[in-house]
Amino acid sequence: MEKWLVRIDVGGTFTDGWARSPEGDEIRCKVLSSGIIRTRVAGLDGNWIDCERPLSGHSTGLEGFTLKSGGLVLDCNPLEGRLKLDRSASIGETLELVSGEDAPLVAARILTGTAVGKTFPEMDLRVATTRGTNALLEGKGEPVTLITNQGFESLLEIRDQRRPDLFELAPATRITVIKEVIGIPGRLDRKNRELEGLEMNSLESLGVSNVALALINADTAPAHEMMVAEELRQREIEVSASYELAPVIRFWPRTETAVTNAYLTPVMGAFIKELCKTLPETPLSLMTSAGQLKEVGEFRPIDSLLSGPAGGVAGALALARSAGLDQVLTFDMGGTSTDVARIAGEPGYRYEQEIGPVRVLAPAVSIETVAAGGGSICQWRNDGLEVGPESAGSEPGPACYGRGGPLTVTDVNLLLGLMDESKAGIPINRQAAQNRLDELSSEIGDQIDQQELLKGLRQIAIEHMAEALREVSTRDGYDCRDHALVAFGGAGPQHACALAEELGIRRILIPSDAGLLSAWGLHQAGNRELRTKQILKPLDDFPKNFPSMIEELGKGGTIARCLHELRLQGQDSCLEIETEPDCSFAELVTLFETRYRLLNGDARPPGRKIEWVTARVELTGESPEIPGEQFDEGCLFEEDSLEQDAFSTMVIEAGWRKRQGSRGSIFLQREGAQETQPQSILVVEEELYRRRFESVVKEMGILLKRTALSTNIKERLDYSCALLDARGSLVVNAPHIPVHLGALGLCVREVSKTHQWTACETIAVNHPGFGGSHLPDVTVISPIFVEETLIGFVANRAHHAEIGGKTPGSMPPDARCLAEEGIVIPPTLYSEIGEGFFAESRMPHDNEADLGAQVSANQFGVKAMQKLALSGNIPGYMNALYERSAAILRQSLAGLKKCSAEDQLDDGSVIKVVIFSGEKLTVDFRGSASTHPGNLNATPAIVRSAVLYALRLWVGQDLPLNEGLLESVNIITEEGILNPPLTSDPENCPAVVGGNVETSQRVVDVLLTALGIQANGQGTMNNFLFGNERFGFYETMGGGAGAGPGWDGRSACHVHMSNTAITDVEILEERYPVRVREFGIRRNSGGEGTWRGGDGLVREVEFLEKMTVSLLTQRRTKKPLPNGKSGRQMIFRNNKWDELPGVCSVDVEPGDRIRIETPGGGGWS
Repeated sequence: MEKWLVRIDVGGTFTDGWARSPEGDEIRCKVLSSGIIRTRVAGLDGNWIDCERPLSGHSTGLEGFTLKSGGLVLDCNPLEGRLKLDRSASIGETLELVSGEDAPLVAARILTGTAVGKTFPEMDLRVATTRGTNALLEGKGEPVTLITNQGFESLLEIRDQRRPDLFELAPATRITVIKEVIGIPGRLDRKNRELEGLEMNSLESLGVSNVALALINADTAPAHEMMVAEELRQREIEVSASYELAPVIRFWPRTETAVTNAYLTPVMGAFIKELCKTLPETPLSLMTSAGQLKEVGEFRPIDSLLSGPAGGVAGALALARSAGLDQVLTFDMGGTSTDVARIAGEPGYRYEQEIGPVRVLAPAVSIETVAAGGGSICQWRNDGLEVGPESAGSEPGPACYGRGGPLTVTDVNLLLGLMDESKAGIPINRQAAQNRLDELSSEIGDQIDQQELLKGLRQIAIEHMAEALREVSTRDGYDCRDHALVAFGGAGPQHACALAEELGIRRILIPSDAGLLSAWGLHQAGNRELRTKQILKPLDDFPKNFPSMIEELGKGGTIARCLHELRLQGQDSCLEIETEPDCSFAELVTLFETRYRLLNGDARPPGRKIEWVTARVELTGESPEIPGEQFDEGCLFEEDSLEQDAFSTMVIEAGWRKRQGSRGSIFLQREGAQETQPQSILVVEEELYRRRFESVVKEMGILLKRTALSTNIKERLDYSCALLDARGSLVVNAPHIPVHLGALGLCVREVSKTHQWTACETIAVNHPGFGGSHLPDVTVISPIFVEETLIGFVANRAHHAEIGGKTPGSMPPDARCLAEEGIVIPPTLYSEIGEGFFAESRMPHDNEADLGAQVSANQFGVKAMQKLALSGNIPGYMNALYERSAAILRQSLAGLKKCSAEDQLDDGSVIKVVIFSGEKLTVDFRGSASTHPGNLNATPAIVRSAVLYALRLWVGQDLPLNEGLLESVNIITEEGILNPPLTSDPENCPAVVGGNVETSQRVVDVLLTALGIQANGQGTMNNFLFGNERFGFYETMGGGAGAGPGWDGRSACHVHMSNTAITDVEILEERYPVRVREFGIRRNSGGEGTWRGGDGLVREVEFLEKMTVSLLTQRRTKKPLPNGKSGRQMIFRNNKWDELPGVCSVDVEPGDRIRIETPGGGGWS
């Protein structure tokens, strides 16, 4: 006799079940993931009760369930929606049925009709679960002990030193996954040479049962980690070892992966133990995030984090193939969030994902999640409409659930008639939703048409989802319009037509089991296996043994496809090249060259070798065969239509043809031209276009990162993109670098004074006299013309890590004029920049490639804005955002008293400000130092950036960095350090490189001190450069943030005007002749007070060959006010430590070491 086939997806709110009986019948169910089944008494017949809602999908199997309020279910008639109880009930009473078992067992009982206490039939069980994900997001795992290298105990507090929100002064509380860290001596280098012997004495008294273990370079030299793991396992301690979980380069995420696995081990262990205890004879397979099925013994907690969405993608792929679709975008919309993915033939993979408080190195189907679901809250905030990212969750849920929840997207659909309350799985309270809508209308204040408001709120939600789908396409160089949309989840089909219209998609596939596809998808998942080998060598080293390496990696299985991560040497970002198993070495090179040209618009730079980073093979097993699905001719809908079942809701909009499939799927096809959405009420249109504007500049940033060549742009993310209006005023920015963004408006306006713009041209500039900041920051500006009318500009600014000058890295500490700092670019048409333009640079090919990437990003932005202009009044919406920001600032001026502050740079140069309000807000910097003899001069663009940033913090509202904030602001400077005489002759122009990175921070400090917002942060970017005739390296380092009224300052992060990532220790040692001896938090460097200042960083680097080191820092003699510790730097040579000045260049020999201790933030009392 055949077994039951049972497939269960345990989500955060609901658990979905699908099963096939031995007779071939398909059964479905949906239960709460709490294991509770809720219903309400609608009628009575003795001890039989009529349920108000059908027991959707509930077969027999409820017998034996108990009632939380007392009582027992004796019998069940699900078809009639009746239960027999062992007690009386009353009409209107809410009943909560429980079996005392976990949700997957409850679902299995319902699917197989197995009453509580009865033995399950023979079955094959597959389970996906987000139990681990929920534990991470809710902090319900078990904090662990981490064992790591001495000197790196603080790594997971520092992470990559970036703050998650540019404008967040009070750091959000992060979920704690570690309870203690033990640092042990011992060190292996990248070539497996022992530098320091391993010592485990400190582990002898370890009194825990579960640890995470991660040592530097264990990806390529795991001997020490293996020794520690073996010692602990002999003592029956559970060990999550990084070399076993993620044997790939990058110490921080590999360490976090080990910690995450250990944190979730008790949670997932208990979940699996419960299943195995109840079903001891049942074969159990667990779905992984990569869409693979693993037996219990092979399953790791980190494998589970995206297993539910992976099941949805597996189901979508099977149905797309059945329908003959080869390129699809999947759209899985639930209550809290929406998951999207792109599939072309086979699903793509991601090997790193950030989930809640952690970043994990584990393969997963390439899925993007956006905080836009049925529970997304609709509200009026900051004088504008917002939808999400906050969610009502499952408790209290949307307003219509009747438990006091807020207005949500679900309520909006209900009130628009796009949901049939009589077919909902739970009781619906329409009046509660209407009440919340009335409250929102009242807040807006205008006499507003509620139907138009509802339509607008829905369209804003659609825009959020469209952004996510554009991102998964843009990132890989594809167009949404070339794909079909596969829509599923409880709310996916409800929004599919509107989303397709927004994206220009003309084909939609709705699965028959749309509301349960993640469960059904488990049935379609084949027994695949992904094997990985890290290589990290030039591809040219493998022309002969390439085939044998692939064969060895796939030994014992059938290779379905190979996935090779390749990149140009020196880069961190890889291109994944998919090949057939028998692909030759030459074919692989050709495929890389083709893909590189497609994504970057140009051939591989001459002389740059290809690095083979990782080889992967996917081994395939059997998976169910689905016959091709045939669709009828269908009918064209001339008006919107609603179709709903117990598990999902579908809305078919006018203009779409519905074609019924032979397997129950529905294929929707757009007939005729797609129309732009009709204009909505003004408050809706303003929010829609703000989101659309932000989406454009965000996609510009994605494109720039993808197509750039240098590490500084691709990995350190030292670039910014923005949209400006026709006046050159900043409209919106992507969340990039504040010191860049505020300066872009002035740059565009200064260039416009001397240039008559025409369509299809682009100008590059870095001259500080034209709104530039310092020479490494090259700005690219492109005008946006629509029918010969200039409607705005797109611009981006990117830091070129090398652009000539006296020292490698183009930031000479002793520069005295602009000519010594590098190549000066006055406003120059890109078309006139030819070969040899960057000849003075030490890395001209990088400059050319990065500038080309900047231009490509702008060209994308121009085309996107021109497309937007077809559907709306772009200048009008830009002006509305400008006026909204201006109005908010004017409102904030009330009650502002005259204030002032003064501080000094380390050499005594004064930075002074007086702030007072009248008709305008005056920010007066007169009295600041005269022109600096060195490089600490800050240009007017930098000063304007600092003021704009500080005002955005002062206003404290969620606004884009819009120059409307400066509309009522008068900034006064006199010639001097904050307004140096910028001449056209670089020899007679003051040096400015330090003004951008150092003086800018001091300007922000005095502004925030005057406004009483926050104590001083570290006040420096701690610029650290080293190199020789072969290479150059540059990075900036974080420190302590200032405390404020009600919060401690964040430790070990970039503050205010910078937010770049720091280089991972293993990446640094792999690429450069250096060794990182220590990287940690400088404890107790933050100032005391009621609220403590954040602590600074410590970074100690040993040099392995001769080179020159440059330091450009501040806050070494003048501490962060009121009481943060000053920074310091030292050099170890000739067996002793010597202090170094904060601004210096020094030649180092092999074995010399530089130690940098960055400043702490000031405290607040």
